[in-house]
Amino acid sequence: MPAPSIHTHEGKFHLFIQIAMLLAVITGLEIIIVYLPIAKWIVVASLVVLSLVKFLFVIFAFMHLRWDRRFCTILFFIGLFLATLIGWALLSLFNSESSAPLETAGLTRSAPAAPSAPGIA
Repeated sequence: MPAPSIHTHEGKFHLFIQIAMLLAVITGLEIIIVYLPIAKWIVVASLVVLSLVKFLFVIFAFMHLRWDRRFCTILFFIGLFLATLIGWALLSLFNSESSAPLETAGLTRSAPAAPSAPGIA
């Protein structure tokens, strides 16, 4: 097996620096978007898209999925998909808006009985 050449590592170093600068620019855009006077849904949607782009850059370059075998990449995305489903299920389960108070659900709690004083009937 031939030893890796210096040029290969040098090319990856420059690629990593370029990706790091791109991630810094995207982070700056995210900060600017938060303070813009636009609709909240546009802010949230754009932040989600920019975060997804940053996530993909990080996993493919810095976690070396780009240079790994296809099987490792598929395993990573299967785990990511399962973790997303579990997170969504937990958020749905513990969502405060979906759990109605007892009174609106037709259930009421009875007040505890007042303690009676001895000798009073």
